[in-house]
Amino acid sequence: MKPIALQLVTVDLENGQQGVFVGVPLVTKETTPDNSQIEEIWFSTIQEVPDDITVAELMQLVQNRIARSHVVH
Repeated sequence: MKPIALQLVTVDLENGQQGVFVGVPLVTKETTPDNSQIEEIWFSTIQEVPDDITVAELMQLVQNRIARSHVVH
């Protein structure tokens, strides 16, 4: 079975709520402070996925979303 690189991003809100987001890695061993500054953060609408989705299928959805976000409208 081929491994899939995932990274979790945890966000703590002042009100005590916490969210964990799963995605393709943003921070790696090669990442330096010079090339990893946050430029923008946005949240998509909430999307429902089947409860039996595989990690591979979920990552494909994530990668499709990333590809769409880089398309100039």
